[in-house]
Amino acid sequence: VARREVFAWAMYDFANSGYTTVVLTAVFNAYFVSTVAGNAPWATFAWTVALGVSYAIVMAAGPVLGAWADAHAAKKRALAATTAVCVAGTALLAGAGPGDVAWAVAFIIVSNVAYSLGENLNAAFLTELARPAALGKVSGWGWSLGYFGGILALAASLAWVMSAPARGATAAQSVPGTMLLTAGIFALASLVTFALLRERAVPVPAAARQSHALARLARTAREAAGYRDLLAVFACGVFYQAGVATVIALAAIYAEQVMGFGTRDTILLVIAVNVTAALGAFGFGYLQDRIGKVRALRYTLYAWILMVCVAYFGTTAAVFWVAANLAGIAMGSSQSAGRALVAYFSPPERSGEFFGLWGVATRLASILGPVTYGAVTWATGGNHRLAILVTGLFFVVAIFFLAAVDERRGHAAARPAGDGATP
Repeated sequence: VARREVFAWAMYDFANSGYTTVVLTAVFNAYFVSTVAGNAPWATFAWTVALGVSYAIVMAAGPVLGAWADAHAAKKRALAATTAVCVAGTALLAGAGPGDVAWAVAFIIVSNVAYSLGENLNAAFLTELARPAALGKVSGWGWSLGYFGGILALAASLAWVMSAPARGATAAQSVPGTMLLTAGIFALASLVTFALLRERAVPVPAAARQSHALARLARTAREAAGYRDLLAVFACGVFYQAGVATVIALAAIYAEQVMGFGTRDTILLVIAVNVTAALGAFGFGYLQDRIGKVRALRYTLYAWILMVCVAYFGTTAAVFWVAANLAGIAMGSSQSAGRALVAYFSPPERSGEFFGLWGVATRLASILGPVTYGAVTWATGGNHRLAILVTGLFFVVAIFFLAAVDERRGHAAARPAGDGATP
């Protein structure tokens, strides 16, 4: 595989990261709570439920779409369709103003479903682009480049927000414009991917294609015992990704509601976090290929637990900055390690299907984590500190499931002896 094609694949991480960074992490989530929902007591819970609904849809659709894309050799076509829908949905979020809760919820669901399905499809190309021994490194390249895409989208958003007084507007009134900027960056940057990334899969013969997606999923269910290490990774992923999803969805809300950050301060914080996340993804990408993907993932879970402790006990902005950058390092490395481990345990000819199932695990996590956080804040009258402490329990449970994973056995199950695969 030519390096330019690997770069084109990684550019999709660059393109779509603006969506998670600006819409889900730094800007629109806090705007939804404070402006669209008017700081109502149910606002944080409503945000997490909207995300939960979108992830429930992805859980149902992801494996079927992945298996269909494998059967039709259509991962690239499906990726183009989900990209177009996410870009359009993000742009339409610009129409959400004070009181437009239904509009905002509708297009958060549409855009996030499309984003999540696209993320699964892009990840499924990984087994075609890297040898097993280099999966961590290549996955790390993608995540690292992705965080710089998030920085670009955030920097453009920050410039737009800071220029608000010159336009006679407030920072909150500038948020809709950041949605248009984010959608535009996603659309333009993804063109590199669609121009250079090749579809190498071979379609299943048309005569055997009827109900093929469901048949492949049924086959996987029957053979599940043979992939017990991958199943343990999925279980681990449900819990650690629950914690990660909580930080992504609620970091800006925590910064504003607990630490008193404004929109400008929050954007600057998330830009810094994206830098540390990029460094974490890049560095751990190389490290996990050297020390083992399971051990590397375990180290990142320890880092997450440390971050939760610092955030819980921290009472000053300076300490919160430390916690946030710990989260950045842990986020970049854990996301890269998880994707590489799933690729390492997945048969190449079924990568779309298996990453669709990984998507079920991560989207279940994206319901479990943020909704738990939202429910805790609602039940306790807005106690965000207790909610972040509860989030730390997800990482503890994830370590328990990771202890059951045997890396050699999991890889052998994906590539039986005699298949000619190079290590």
